[in-house]
Amino acid sequence: MLAVDSQVTRPFAERVKSWNLSTAPFPAAERRRVWSDAMHRICLPIGQMGEPEQFQGRLSCLVSPLGVEFALVEADALEISGRYPTQQPAIWLTLLLEGRAEVMNKGRRIEILPGDMLYGPTGVDASLRFVTPFRQLFIKAPRTALNPRFVAPFSSDIGYIEGRRGISRVFSGMLAALASALDDVQPEELCAVEIALTEFFVTCVATGEQSSGSLNGSNGARAACLQRVCQSIETRLGDPDLNLAAVAREHGVSPRYLQKLFALADKTFSSYVRTRRLERCRADLINPVYARMSISEICFRWGFNCSSHFSRAFREQYQSSPRQYRRSTSTA
Repeated sequence: MLAVDSQVTRPFAERVKSWNLSTAPFPAAERRRVWSDAMHRICLPIGQMGEPEQFQGRLSCLVSPLGVEFALVEADALEISGRYPTQQPAIWLTLLLEGRAEVMNKGRRIEILPGDMLYGPTGVDASLRFVTPFRQLFIKAPRTALNPRFVAPFSSDIGYIEGRRGISRVFSGMLAALASALDDVQPEELCAVEIALTEFFVTCVATGEQSSGSLNGSNGARAACLQRVCQSIETRLGDPDLNLAAVAREHGVSPRYLQKLFALADKTFSSYVRTRRLERCRADLINPVYARMSISEICFRWGFNCSSHFSRAFREQYQSSPRQYRRSTSTA
């Protein structure tokens, strides 16, 4: 199983924010054990390796305030395969920076070149084999951080994104730049990266589904329209006057048709907007940039008209009041 996860069963306050490891200082006879232990911390199980005594590897890991994990792995050729049964639902994304690799999943083989990306949910059986020394960025995001942006259920299969053209090339370049600066970035500085990561990822997945033929005909047209609608909603979440009629008019469809699009994805327009506003508020509550901003200012910033209504909705969504959530995460 190819999975990216780090200490997900431990409370937020106990998670290690950043750490790194190199096998270079260790005796040759201990390097396999040391490396396996380090990869175990991010739930990347080691399969086959080359000569353990000659093996070299380096790992840097950073966890953001929202629980998104970024791990840069540089190592000699090896295989990642196996199973970690005890981990919370999450979505992983990988970017190959240097080297060559191949992934095996459900009988299909995909060759991975620098700039290419893979993604999928934790718990999927797969084998990722690096055939040369490599440099790879692994990202794991809790499902709660990404699910609200997927208007259709997230696929249980492994996905492939060719990172050498179009918007995927831009996304790949952004992640490559992050990887090169990972050792200099502080966890609290990742808030902007998380927002960009989510938007790029959702767009690339939607584009890939349409181009691969998994969505076609009228279903593909509806999915593409709904994706465009959701992207435009993102740019207007702070507008308290955002409403169904205005969005439908902007996209040249009727309000009834727009409601139908959301219904086909088991959502409603109002619930989607509310969830996205709550997610943006949640991110701001733990962002050091907005530490001096009051909770009321944050909720008004994202389109809520009433602070008491916002507090009730926030508690219902996250089982914690905004004040308690901000205090607990700042203490952590």
